Parts: sequence; C-alpha cells; structure tokens
Amino acid sequence: MAYPDELLVTGEEVLAHRHPHPKMLVMPGLVFLVTVGAAAYLAAVVSHQPWRSFGWWGIALAAAAVIGWFSVAPLLRWACTHFVLTDRRVLVREGVLTRTGFEIPMHRITSVHFRQTMFERMLGCGTLSVESASDEPLDFTDVPGVEEMYGLLYEAADGTR
Repeated sequence: MAYPDELLVTGEEVLAHRHPHPKMLVMPGLVFLVTVGAAAYLAAVVSHQPWRSFGWWGIALAAAAVIGWFSVAPLLRWACTHFVLTDRRVLVREGVLTRTGFEIPMHRITSVHFRQTMFERMLGCGTLSVESASDEPLDFTDVPGVEEMYGLLYEAADGTR
C-alpha cells in the first residue's frame, strides 16, 4: 500500500515506505490458532449436552472476543503503522482509531545509526535510531530492511540523494 500522496508536499518523493516487520504478528497468529483449536475442542465436548446451543454461543462469543483483542487488533495496529522516508523528511504515522504521527525534516537530522541482534539479522530487521538537532534520539523498532533504510536515510540527510 502506497503512502497517501495528499500527505506529501509538492515535489516530495517517497524513497521508502515500510510497515513494522511481520515478526510482530507471530504471537497474534499463534493466539488465533490456539483459540480456534480450543473453541473447536470445547464445542465438541459440549455437543453431547442438552444445553449445547447455549454452550456453543458462549464458546463462539468468548473465542471471538479473544481473537478480536489478541489477533485482529494487533494486525490492524501493524497495518496502520507507517514509517516513510521521503527526500525531505522522515514521517511516522500510527494508530487505528486515534492517529498519532511526527516527522523530522532532513536538515534537522544530525546522526543516524542502526542496531540488530543476531535474531534480527536472520529476520532482516532491526532498530533505526535518528538523532535530530534538538531532540533526543528516536528509535524505530522492527524496521524491515534496516540496513537499506539506514543507507537511504543517511544519503537523504547528507544531501547526496
């Protein structure tokens, strides 16, 4: 999904647009699978009871609540989190119902560096740190292709891009 053009200024070019690394969706996926399995098992156990229709409704409602809270909500948060690098600024937008965002103009960036654990290196993600002239460093975690983003951001901040 491309970043909305109406949020860009005239002549601004998107160099990279990323969502957080999909590794943050592993636990919600496991919760979904375990919940569906547990609900199916409980539905089978309840199927021989005289009150089975009430039991099935209760199981379905409980499973839907767990899946909604622990699987669907994180998926929506992931999909609505954007890390965008343009030729003029770094933008971060996140939130489903309440949107928050901030941006750093390229001319204010003083330092850029990244960190990766061994596990993050295997997955191809990491933490990108951006220091600006007046603020403390901002850390963007779970950035996919963090080394590529580091290079693009460094080039853009240096004015070579």
